[in-house]
Amino acid sequence: MNDLSKILENSLLQIWNNRNAEERLNIMKNIYSPEIDFFEDNTGAAITGYDAINELIEKLQINWPAEFEFSLHKAQGNHNVHYITWSLGAPGQPPVASGMDIAIIENEKIKSLYLYLDSSK
Repeated sequence: MNDLSKILENSLLQIWNNRNAEERLNIMKNIYSPEIDFFEDNTGAAITGYDAINELIEKLQINWPAEFEFSLHKAQGNHNVHYITWSLGAPGQPPVASGMDIAIIENEKIKSLYLYLDSSK
């Protein structure tokens, strides 16, 4: 894994696993471009910017048990496009969700983030 792939890994481990909204916002500034676009699915508009993404994470985490966390599996990149596969759930238990994130990285920050949720879960 190269340094740019580590940026995507940190997105999940340091931002999406973090339950402290203020801390998440500060971390986002090191990982995400200020004008980041997050595409949650193919039917909606992009969720843009730190505050909007932070609010989304907060809404999702309210419904997750406290022990839920993202576990990372495979990461790979090709120039400025990187992907990582992951699962979500309590450690030691079967995951409740899994998927893949694809990131466009510019100037060592994530500019665009695309979620691909596995439909089999």
